[in-house]
Amino acid sequence: MFRAKRRKIHRLDFILAGAQKSGTTALHYFLEKHPNIAMGDQQEMHFFDNEGIFSGSVDYELLHKHFPPVTPSTIAGECTPIYIYWKPAIERIWKYNPKIKLLIILRNPIDRAFAHWNMQRFRRREPLDFLEAVKEENKRAKEVEPLQSRRYSYVDRGFYAEQLERVFKFFPREQTRVSKFDEFRDKKPETLDSIFRFLNVNPVFSSRDKDRNIVPYEREMTVEERKHLYKIFADAIAKLEQMLGWDCSDWKL
Repeated sequence: MFRAKRRKIHRLDFILAGAQKSGTTALHYFLEKHPNIAMGDQQEMHFFDNEGIFSGSVDYELLHKHFPPVTPSTIAGECTPIYIYWKPAIERIWKYNPKIKLLIILRNPIDRAFAHWNMQRFRRREPLDFLEAVKEENKRAKEVEPLQSRRYSYVDRGFYAEQLERVFKFFPREQTRVSKFDEFRDKKPETLDSIFRFLNVNPVFSSRDKDRNIVPYEREMTVEERKHLYKIFADAIAKLEQMLGWDCSDWKL
């Protein structure tokens, strides 16, 4: 029986770059199940946001070692949701492979912030209640400068237009596929079909769907908290609508 000769990975074909708490784990699950996609041996490799790796000569084998040899028809990608947020990461990805494709999922930044806070509470990393944590965010961010805060960036990660401006500075829009979390959740087969076509692989959809990376919520967001967050994000949401031609009325109060 003929077996296709396998090749070693020298460059990734795509990256699922964010945003955190926006369905990236679920999308990674479907990408990993595709017969012509290799996602490596772990979900979040945190290669392009690793300041130690980029402090000198970069050894990309530290990334490629996570991938076994693949068939010629197989494409390779990875998923690390902080990349869209981590300021140096996009330029590093571009220098690594300017032809790479980027997948991005964006969630209502208010709901994303609350989900992020809830995850930190679940992991016992956050002693503050939600609004208190939001109000302390800038102070906490100054404590880790010149780097960004990984743990307590509830609000900062939700300014998507700024992050996409950084993406489009290096990558043409035809190399990026920006999806809305709500559409991925509610119209999964159609969204996955579009993503697979963007990656130039045959659309495949498994009926074995299940929620991934679900953290039980400590409580629901209050009306007051939602109003406070909307005041913070209103202009940013409007800017994103203009940038992408989206209708984000379902993100508004």
